[in-house]
Amino acid sequence: MGTLTDLLVPGLLAALCCAALAGKRDAYTLLITGAGEGLQVMKTVVPALVVLLAAVALLRESGAMEALTAFLAPVCAVTGLPPEVLPLAVIRPVSGSAALAVGGGIMAACGVDSMPGRTAAVLLGSTETTFYVVSVYFGAAGIRRSRYAIPAALIADCTGFLMASVTARLFF
Repeated sequence: MGTLTDLLVPGLLAALCCAALAGKRDAYTLLITGAGEGLQVMKTVVPALVVLLAAVALLRESGAMEALTAFLAPVCAVTGLPPEVLPLAVIRPVSGSAALAVGGGIMAACGVDSMPGRTAAVLLGSTETTFYVVSVYFGAAGIRRSRYAIPAALIADCTGFLMASVTARLFF
């Protein structure tokens, strides 16, 4: 017998087919219609994702990330955020996978029980990939102007960064 994850998709398909049959509806047509709607959503979301991934790669490969973290280093002295965590704080609003890679690098270089390692772990768990979320959800909903959503989300991210530092210092 397989694991739950091996049975999840076939089980969902079987349940949907049974529900369609019970309601005397054509299950195949419903699945095809749903798949078509999913492709329409992808058509609006994928371009934004491609741009975000390209921007993250550009930031890392061009050296702009190092320049930006050097520029923001004085903020660390004031806020208590470990300077090793700055690249993670910069990349986290843009890309979750890049942030995980940066967080793993911090933990490999400094150790998981170090203050930068613990702060990185708390930061990864307490902040969101703002631009990814905005591009995906706003793109799917057809919203073209984000107005105050991005500044409010970035303020929330900064609050999360500072609170991650405070939490790591208080509890570890």
